[in-house]
Formats: sequence, structure tokens, C-alpha cells
Amino acid sequence: MEKKFKILVTGSNGQLGSELRYLAADHPTIHFIFTDVAELDITKSGAAEKFVKENPVDFIINCAAYTAVDKAETEQDLAFLINRVAVDYLADAAKSVNACLIHISTDYVFDGTHNTPYMEDDDAIPQTVYGDTKLEGEKLLVYSDINFVILRTSWLYSTFGNNFVKTMLRLGDEKESINVVSDQIGTPTYARELARAILAIIEKIEVDPVNPIQEIYHYTNEGVASWYDFACEIFRQKNILSIVNPVNTSQFPLPAKRPHFSVLDKTKFKKDFNLRIPHWVDSLKEMLSELK
Repeated sequence: MEKKFKILVTGSNGQLGSELRYLAADHPTIHFIFTDVAELDITKSGAAEKFVKENPVDFIINCAAYTAVDKAETEQDLAFLINRVAVDYLADAAKSVNACLIHISTDYVFDGTHNTPYMEDDDAIPQTVYGDTKLEGEKLLVYSDINFVILRTSWLYSTFGNNFVKTMLRLGDEKESINVVSDQIGTPTYARELARAILAIIEKIEVDPVNPIQEIYHYTNEGVASWYDFACEIFRQKNILSIVNPVNTSQFPLPAKRPHFSVLDKTKFKKDFNLRIPHWVDSLKEMLSELK
């Protein structure tokens, strides 16, 4: 039987927040409060704490983040404000009402030099401003005394917002051939599956003010792919005839360094929550059918 909870969702207009909003109808015992910057500016000191004291909640799901990887290289202060300072304010808010903060993080906290999937306790050595600010947000929680779950994910896409899948569909319609990097390896992750995973976590964990839950988990779809593989599969499923050409990262110089290998190991998540994780190809099929 589903438990009754009150949940605050920040950044609810983004891909993950929108997917949580979509799934809310399937969870009638959960009272969701969906906010974005217009309803709650988490970068303002005291705003989140004031909000939860007026609207007490059991969980805060922080979907808000500065995710413009390249722009972060020159907008360091803004990235730090959203990805680290705002997390501090949310931690204070969670503590004030004894809520659990579920914070979304990224594969960019790793350096991308592994050839085996990254474990939760592997050394985090970010190579970009974006990755560094996300790691700073993680560290703040790790050294706090609140209930938290950090959930690292990668290569997120959704029926909502702008993402790689939608870009490929547009380019496939416009061009006879496109170039896609083939030497960056990771796992495409359907944001709806991540949203389901978050709700599964909330259903299972017990929030204890005396012995707080303080865990880091990795969650992506199953499987491994390059961006080239991902694009090819999008075109195959949609019967797009445009040709995909594999190219090296060096042919696409960008301000922020991309990890060459950022596959995340999900053993801990699967052990603790006993949740079946779909393969990325199957989740892509579900997402593309939703786009119709």
C-alpha cells in the first residue's frame, strides 16, 4: 500500500520535474508541491526554509540545476550559486521540518578516464566548472547532518524540454547526413524512468531524525552506448534515412571537456531497492511512442 507523503519538487519545469508532474496522477496518496523559480527562488537565502515552514513536507526533490555545461565555464558564479549555494539553502529547509532531501547529481563529477563503470565511492575528480559545482553541492550534503539521498545520473532525455533525442529528430528531418561523436561512452537515461526510481526510493526509505539516511546512488538506464550509437538507434526506431557519421571528440572542440567514459555502476541501487531497470533501447522506444 502506498504511503502518504507531502513532497516539494524544485525545478519542476525541467525534464525531470516535468516527468514527476506527469507521474503524479499515478500516486494519489502523495501530495506534490511543484515549484520553479517563479514560485520559489531557491538561490535566495531563507526562501526555501520559509516556504517549507508554511508548507511542511516529508521530502524535497531538488530537480533544479545549472546544466549549461559549456556556458558554466564563463558563468562560474551563477553555476556555483545554483548548484552549490542553493543546495545549502535547501538543506537548511529540509532540516527545519525534518524532511529528506533527494538531490540529483551527475556523471560529470568523475574524470571520465575509467574503462569500467564508476562506483559511488570512486574518486570524484571533475574536469569542468559544471562538474565541480555539482560536486560541491554533493559535498555540502555529505558533511551535513540531514537526511539526504544523492542520485547521480547521466545523458538525460525526456518528452519534455530540449534534449539530444529531439535534436537528432530535427536534424534527421533537415539533413541528409549528420556527424555525431563516437568516442564518448555512457548511458542514455529516460527521465521518466529516473522519476519512477525517485518515487520508489521515497516509498521504501524510512526517515529517521536520530539516525539519518545519508546515501549516494547511481541510476541510469541499463546498457552502454556512444552518442553515435544513440543517434543511430533513434534513427532506426523512427525509420529516418539520414546517415549518421561517427567522428572523434577532437572534431567538435567545445569550451568544457567531455568525459570519454562515464558509465555508472547501479549495483548498490538495485540491491537496496530491488527495482528492475529497463535497457536504454527499450526506454527510448517508450519515449518515442510518447512523442507521437
